[in-house]
Amino acid sequence: MTNTFARSWSRCFRVWLLILGLVCGTQGFALAANPSARPAHKSASKSAVPAPGTAKAKKAKAQPQAKATAGTKAKAKAQALAQTKARNLAGKKLAGKKLAGTPQTSTPQTRKQIGPKTAKKTLAQAQNKPNHAVRVAVAASKKPLVAKRARVPQAAAVLRPAVQTSVHTSVRRPAAARAPMVAAAARKGMAQPKPATLTTPQVPALAAPALPVAPAAAPPPDTAHLVTVTDAVVDSMVPELKSSVALVVDQHTNEVLLRKNDAAVLPIASLTKLMTALVLLDAHLPMQERITITEEDNDTVKGTSSRLVVGAELTRGELLHLALMSSENRAAHALARTTPGGVPAFVVKMNEKAQRLGMRDTSFVEPTGLSSRNQSSAHDLVKLVDNAHQQPLLRQLTTSPRHYVEVGNRVLEYHNTNRLVKNPSWNIGLQKTGYIAEAGQCLVMQVRVAGRALIMVFLDSAGKLSRIGDAARVRHWLENTGTASHPSAQAQARLG
Repeated sequence: MTNTFARSWSRCFRVWLLILGLVCGTQGFALAANPSARPAHKSASKSAVPAPGTAKAKKAKAQPQAKATAGTKAKAKAQALAQTKARNLAGKKLAGKKLAGTPQTSTPQTRKQIGPKTAKKTLAQAQNKPNHAVRVAVAASKKPLVAKRARVPQAAAVLRPAVQTSVHTSVRRPAAARAPMVAAAARKGMAQPKPATLTTPQVPALAAPALPVAPAAAPPPDTAHLVTVTDAVVDSMVPELKSSVALVVDQHTNEVLLRKNDAAVLPIASLTKLMTALVLLDAHLPMQERITITEEDNDTVKGTSSRLVVGAELTRGELLHLALMSSENRAAHALARTTPGGVPAFVVKMNEKAQRLGMRDTSFVEPTGLSSRNQSSAHDLVKLVDNAHQQPLLRQLTTSPRHYVEVGNRVLEYHNTNRLVKNPSWNIGLQKTGYIAEAGQCLVMQVRVAGRALIMVFLDSAGKLSRIGDAARVRHWLENTGTASHPSAQAQARLG
C-alpha cells in the first residue's frame, strides 16, 4: 500500500515537471528527464564548443599556438642565458691564465662545450666587460697606454706652479718649498718635476721683472717686548662713542690720546660741583661747623626734590661729602650760602678761579649745576679735574662708594652716582657725574690705565649708562692698542 502511494506521488511529480518543461522550454524538459543534472548546468554551458567561424572559435584555436610560442621563447632565453654564463666563465679563466703568464689555451672540456671560434669571440667580449681582472689584463698588454696616463699628472704638476706665478713674479721655488711636491711625486711613482725656473704666462699686464735673490740676512733681534703703534693702526681701531664730546689726555704730559668734538662748549650740569668744592676749600672754613638746610636751598630752577628736608642739620664736611658723592643739590647750595658774601659772592669766586686755571670757555651762574648757563669745554674740564685731583680730601670724597648721615631720628644711606668706583678693576683717583636735560649724561674721571695716569671727559652722552660704557670702551681700546703705554699715537674718535 505504501509503495503504491509513493509511486503515485512520483508519477504526479514527473507529470508536473513535464508540464513545467513544456511551459519553460527544453531546459525544463531536460530537468524533468534528469533532475540530477541541475547543479552542473553552468559548467556544461562553459565547456560547450563554440560554433565554427565565430570569434570565440578563432580565439580558442590561437591559444594552443600562443602557448607553444611562449614555451619556445622561454627555452631560447634559457639557452642564451646558459651560453652567456659559459662565455663569462671562459673569459675569466682565460684572463687569469694570461695574468699568470701561461699560454692562452683552453681545456678539451671547454673546447668541447663552446668550440675554438666561440672561445675567441668570448675573449674579445670579455675584454670589453667592466671587470677588474680583465681591465688589469688589458692594461698589462697595453703598456704604452699606461705610460701615457702616467704622464698626465706629471704635466699637471709642472703647470700648477706656472699658474700661481701669473700673480707673483717668476722666481724659482726654494728647495724647502719644492720638497713636498717632490715627495708626493715619489709616492705616486711619477717622475719628479724639473726644478727649472718658472716663467710668467704671456700676460703683459701681470708680468713683472725678475727680482734678484738677496743673500741670507742675520736673524733679527728679539723685539717681542716692544710695541709700536702707528696712527693708521690707532685710527682703524678707535671705538665708536655714544657721547657727543669726548677727550682723553695724559695727566702728566697733557698729550691728547683721543678726541671728539673737544672744542664744543656745552652745559656741564653737576660737574659744576667740583669748582664749588675748590672754592669752598680756598675759603678755609671749619668742616665741623653745623649747617641747617633752609628754604633758600630748595631748587627753584628745575624743581627737583631732596631727602635733606628743610630743617635738617649736618656738618659742612658731611654736606661736602654728599654734594660730591651723591650730587646732592641742597647740600651744594647750603655750602655756597654759608660762605662770606653768600651765593652771589661765591659765584664770582667760582668764575675767578676758572680764569686762574686757564679755563677760558667756562662760566658759572650758580653753585649746583642745575642751570644750563653753567657751561664749559672738554679742555677746560681737564684742567678742572687735574686741579681737583691735587686735593686729597676731594679724591677721597668723590670715590667713596657710600655714606651714612643722621638726619633727626633717621639715618640716611647715600650711594655714589658712578658705579665704576665699586668695580675693583678700575683705579679711579677722582670722578664726578652730572645730568640735566640740556647737558645730557656727563662724566669726568682721573684714572690709571696700563700704568698711565689719564683724564677722561665725556659730555652729552645719550642714555643713562652710555657714559660708563664709553669709558669702558676707551679703556679697552687703550689697553689693546698699546696707546696707554706709548704716547706717540693720537686718535680722532669716530662720530657715533
